[in-house]
Amino acid sequence: MDNIAVFQEENPTLENYWRSVVLFGNNVASYKFALAKSLLELIEQDKTHITLEELSEPFSRHICEHIALSDKQATSRSSSFLETCRQYNRGEVSYETLIQITKTKGFNNVLDAFHNVNGAALPVKFFEKTSIGSSSGIVLTDDVFRLGEIKFEKNLVYEAEARWNLVETAWSLGVSVNTLSIHYDDKSDLLYIEDNKIRRKNITSVRAALNGYQKGKCFYCFDDINVTNDESNTCDVDHFIPHTLQQYTNANLDGVWNLVLACPNCNRGADGKFAKVPALKYLERLSKRNDFLISSHHPLRETLMNQTGRTEAERHMFLQSMYNLAKNTLIHTWKTNEVQQAIF
Repeated sequence: MDNIAVFQEENPTLENYWRSVVLFGNNVASYKFALAKSLLELIEQDKTHITLEELSEPFSRHICEHIALSDKQATSRSSSFLETCRQYNRGEVSYETLIQITKTKGFNNVLDAFHNVNGAALPVKFFEKTSIGSSSGIVLTDDVFRLGEIKFEKNLVYEAEARWNLVETAWSLGVSVNTLSIHYDDKSDLLYIEDNKIRRKNITSVRAALNGYQKGKCFYCFDDINVTNDESNTCDVDHFIPHTLQQYTNANLDGVWNLVLACPNCNRGADGKFAKVPALKYLERLSKRNDFLISSHHPLRETLMNQTGRTEAERHMFLQSMYNLAKNTLIHTWKTNEVQQAIF
């Protein structure tokens, strides 16, 4: 069974189905991300039926904002809808024209493809296409409104934005994804890229990029975590293999493979991990979390494989060797009680 199926079946909550769309759906254009962010906005209006014209406002706004920063928003060579967004940004077409073109050309495929993941439709839907008289649009389902009621629901917005940033970065660089290397800046908590063409390009918050792959839970105790700074229990970025060991290895301990999100209590509370070695059971959990990332599309997939191995056997050997180094050097291991059921 592939990792995407496991990700869904182990804990098929609404949040996980939603994250499957954002994290594992096919990426041939950024429309999926714009639609996801639009849906999360629209549920706040407490309105069930949304016309295509009404949907066009947030949808086109998100596309225009991103295209102003990163021009390539699809793998296809041309798109009349994307060109209209460019023209609007340059002041060459009116807002009314932007909305009209979005309404007629912006939703040609994304509404039908949104709920398809890994070649099949999800068992839940967050909207249904509808047509009332001459007005086409969507009907928001009870399930999408329930997303607005979950704890730390703002995480879903940040996760969609982070995923969008990662995908468009790979497209915009125009280089083989096998050559991309994503780095972590612990001072800013940002992921960034450096290559021969650019000195540095910040991509996104590491917390927003990783949270979905941990299903919004602390890596160690499975408590709910928050990726924003405006609410309680904002998570820490923890080095699974303590960073103090960097002097003893050529492996990059700032690599994505070694970064997990932990609640403040687990990371630095009274009985927190700090620079201790996690118990062996967490190594298997790290391997599974990394497999979730590898099941996703570039560039995090390629970065992880470049850092840990191209095959499952190579990655297993790499993690075991790093764990052996940590255990033999730091000796003491750490573990904590799980406050919620283990879900990965």
